[in-house]
Amino acid sequence: MMTQQEFERIKREARRFFSQARGSHDWDHTERVLELCLRIGRKQKADLEILKLAAVLHDIGREEEDVTNGKISHADRGAELAAGILWKHGLDRGVISRVVGCIESHRFRGKRLPKTLEAKILFDADKLDSIGAVGIGRAFLFAGEVGARLHDPAIVVRRTKPYTREDTAYREFLVKLRRIKDRMFTREGRRIARSRHQFMVRFFDRLNKEIRGRL
Repeated sequence: MMTQQEFERIKREARRFFSQARGSHDWDHTERVLELCLRIGRKQKADLEILKLAAVLHDIGREEEDVTNGKISHADRGAELAAGILWKHGLDRGVISRVVGCIESHRFRGKRLPKTLEAKILFDADKLDSIGAVGIGRAFLFAGEVGARLHDPAIVVRRTKPYTREDTAYREFLVKLRRIKDRMFTREGRRIARSRHQFMVRFFDRLNKEIRGRL
């Protein structure tokens, strides 16, 4: 079993990877994912030790993805980095393998599907933080980071590209966020997602009306 002191040391090391992080994927996001993992994990009777480690390490490859505009997968890179950190801190191979498996499969657009209960919970927790009120805030924050315009209610997604002026929060909603509720793997994740999804739909409906001067 990992002690709380050991976990805190690993957590501090993970946090160092976020010194230059964009606000949309900063350490605050990691903290929220950790809390959601624990909340869902307790409901689903998962291994909380694996979840805690996977949550604090899941995005440590994010900076490399950001600086390459998505050419490097933060899930793959993060899994590599996490394995090294956990090995250095003396965790056994079984724990490392399970944590790495969670991190490798947590990406929405990734090719790997989560297989274990803990991997499914990490996936759900990470995606839940991208929808609802906090998800809307993060979407606009990311749009500002890449220099996107505020909004285009008539956007045609297939004619746009990520990391451009047209990569708006609404584009992210159309491409990804509205699909998340149907991608949840756990019962508790689905329950939380339904409420957050409904809030987002109402928000973007009102935004489209306000932009057109109808409200």
